[in-house]
Amino acid sequence: MPISIKKEHFGKTKNGKDVNKYTFEGGKTVVSVLDFGCAVSNILVPDRKGKLADISLGYDDVAGYEKNFPYIGVAVGRVAGRIAGGKFTLDGKEYKLDINNGPNNIHGGITGLSRRLWKAEIQGDKLKLKYVSPDGEEGFPGEVTTEIMYSLTQEGALTIDYTATTTKPCPVNLTNHSYFNLKGHDDDDVMDHVVQINADSCVPLDDDLIPTGELPDVSGTPNDLRSPVRLGDRESEVRKGNIDLTYCVGDEGELKYVSRISHPPTGRYIDTHTTEPGLQFYTAKYMTDAVGKGGKEYKPFASFCLETQRYPDSVNHSNFPNTILRPGYTYRQTTVFTFGVLKG
Repeated sequence: MPISIKKEHFGKTKNGKDVNKYTFEGGKTVVSVLDFGCAVSNILVPDRKGKLADISLGYDDVAGYEKNFPYIGVAVGRVAGRIAGGKFTLDGKEYKLDINNGPNNIHGGITGLSRRLWKAEIQGDKLKLKYVSPDGEEGFPGEVTTEIMYSLTQEGALTIDYTATTTKPCPVNLTNHSYFNLKGHDDDDVMDHVVQINADSCVPLDDDLIPTGELPDVSGTPNDLRSPVRLGDRESEVRKGNIDLTYCVGDEGELKYVSRISHPPTGRYIDTHTTEPGLQFYTAKYMTDAVGKGGKEYKPFASFCLETQRYPDSVNHSNFPNTILRPGYTYRQTTVFTFGVLKG
């Protein structure tokens, strides 16, 4: 059966605007996306016995996504991650942004792209969402037009294609901020998940969670995840946040295999391919004040994120991958999350 997309009303924003849910059906995996924040709201994946579970954290109503301090499921930007001190200098001019995470700016500001209503269009078996961010929004220069295309194969590969253009030079670094638990969104830990990330180096952070600028080799450290590691076997490091870093996974522009997260008891796994140079692996250490689907209180270390992106605070580090988009050029990113079941 070919993939089809079903549109249904999800609710209204506090300003009375309609929010719709778009569900990809017809394959082994079922995925739902909202036009509010481009949020991936549901991912139903079978285990090795064929039992479906919703492995994606989310909310039952629009109000949850309007609040959504953990950024559950949404697209984040204009710049994903932290910008040190909420400021940067571009072409000789300093720009000051909202401070919304300690002393820093995070994920594009107080509203960013994640709390906006996007224009949605079904194009056959694909869903295109578009948002035009006006010049000066959240303190960023330029009118930036962002389009995100979602598609799903019958075998369970969810592709997210991003493009953006601008009228003035501006940093752009987009990602999706879905939280996963392969046992189901309502489970309380991920320590029995197995992680493998193909990265020889990583991006360490200072006490304010800003990159130090170094890109050290992971060999001999808890951040060496090149061979499969059960999170529970490094639980103390996970709980300290020492594994929650951006990993350097290869050159920008090349679609490459960068990680597998699996749950041996159920057999479910997520493979990640991306054109981005960085993969932020986050085990929800700072999850707080989030009551999700079915009234479930989401807890720290009960989920994980796979944020494909350029490195955090790249705009302030000349040795990091470029995040400056200029007029006449197009920002492009492709990430593919493949949901499957382990053999055996």
